Amino acid sequence: EVQLVESGGGLVQPGGSLRLSCAASGFTVSNHQMNWVRQAPGKGLEWISTIASRDDSTTYADSVKGRFTISRNSAKNTLYLQMNSLEPEDTAVYYCEKQSLIVTRGQGTQVTVSS
Repeated sequence: EVQLVESGGGLVQPGGSLRLSCAASGFTVSNHQMNWVRQAPGKGLEWISTIASRDDSTTYADSVKGRFTISRNSAKNTLYLQMNSLEPEDTAVYYCEKQSLIVTRGQGTQVTVSS
């Protein structure tokens, strides 16, 4: 069974950093395109980053480019999102996704950026 479990969210002050983790089971993260998306209160899902399966190339939404970094650890079968220079507008529930014919998403982890 494919499962994704996000962790690492919390309350952080503006300008702070967090690292989100997404532990995968039932498949190998390095063999699949993986995404991070988020949903702010009262808004729809927003794509923020992708890491490709073949060459580990990465892409980012303009809203997070230069501040967030997506990566994965094959040995731990885990996807990460390093978030720096956090802003109140980054407040959202963050989800990791396995991209395939069917998108699988975890349960999410809450990130709140507030002073």
